[in-house]
Amino acid sequence: MPRPAGNTRLKAARQHAGYASQQALADAMTAAAPLLGLGNMQISARQIRRWESASPPWPRADHQRLLVHVLQLPVDQLGFTPPWESSDSPAPARPNANAPAIPSNGATLPLPKANAAVQPPTVGADFAAINGALRRLYFSVQPAQLHPAVVEHTKLGTQLLAETTGVPRTILATALAESLLLVGRIEFFDLRQAEDADASYVRALQAAGEADDPLLGAAILAHAAFIPGWDGRRDEAAERMRAARTYARRGTAPAEFLAWLDAVEAECETRCGHPREALRLIAHAEHVLAESTGQPAPEWFNWFSPVSLASFKGDTQLKAGQPAQAKTTLLGVLDAIGDTNAKQRAVILGDLAAVEVAQKNPEAACAYAEQALDQLAVTWYATGMDRVHDVRRTLQPWAETECVRRLDDRLYGWQTTLSALQR
Repeated sequence: MPRPAGNTRLKAARQHAGYASQQALADAMTAAAPLLGLGNMQISARQIRRWESASPPWPRADHQRLLVHVLQLPVDQLGFTPPWESSDSPAPARPNANAPAIPSNGATLPLPKANAAVQPPTVGADFAAINGALRRLYFSVQPAQLHPAVVEHTKLGTQLLAETTGVPRTILATALAESLLLVGRIEFFDLRQAEDADASYVRALQAAGEADDPLLGAAILAHAAFIPGWDGRRDEAAERMRAARTYARRGTAPAEFLAWLDAVEAECETRCGHPREALRLIAHAEHVLAESTGQPAPEWFNWFSPVSLASFKGDTQLKAGQPAQAKTTLLGVLDAIGDTNAKQRAVILGDLAAVEVAQKNPEAACAYAEQALDQLAVTWYATGMDRVHDVRRTLQPWAETECVRRLDDRLYGWQTTLSALQR
């Protein structure tokens, strides 16, 4: 009978790296251990032989670090099956249209369990510190450039979970949930990849559950409500919002967070054709903010403020048939944000253009739309471009006017068209 082939991936990687024998790889790993701060570990040829067998055991965390260092390949490419997965599990069924596939742009499911506390106690805080920088970069860096960096950051965080225990693991899981939430935000609002965003939110919720952070869970669920809400699926959006509010109660949410939940639900109601209900929710949010006791919001909650609530209100007023009130609200928002939030500025300019169309002022509408395009040329934001395209569709009755033709020249210029297709 032929001998079993064994772990051919590890054997091939060993030989490709120049280690002709199992003993040579063992010697290289033993020599590398002090360089990685692992002390005088002794790796034997027998251990390599076990790893190259037909049923290789999952390496300990310190052994994983050595293998990755010496062979320059991730562990999941070396023929090992993690203990949280089953080597004989059937391949997942092809998802249907109502169950979007989870892409390979983030953490695998389920999250890995800790094998040993290999990482130092500061690992969670160090990982979270990078989150702070990425949060700030979101408002200015092009999403196509930022998204891959944040995705890789989440992959690192997921791997580190297997090497962290206790309080550092909780801190790390919290930071990983926040990072995955940022991935989903970029995918949904900036890149218009709703299915990818939904999958990222699932992974973010897993990490928040690992950290037992209900407030972060509420934030993730409310973001997830945007996806069916923008697609007109009111019942599904409402279900996710109920879950978000339940988690927020468990987490003793500050007033600003509760007002944001109202704003999210108002946006979903507006998109589902219920602007009057949306205005009621916004009025409630304003009341919540007015009665605030000043309880601080979490550091990661940096996407909402009273000015943001006013921008929600302006859009809703317009859709509720109140263009004059919407214009007053939106001009106030535009003045308040100045140049501090490029993405939001593009949205507000698009909404002001829509107000002018509602008031049958095509020239003013085109002027605002062109300002929005100027802003988008500096900082791309798919939501802002959607606003401009919506305005152009409503300007069709004035298609032959000079101002609309000028807008078309901008909207469908070579650079703008190529940029839209690339993104």
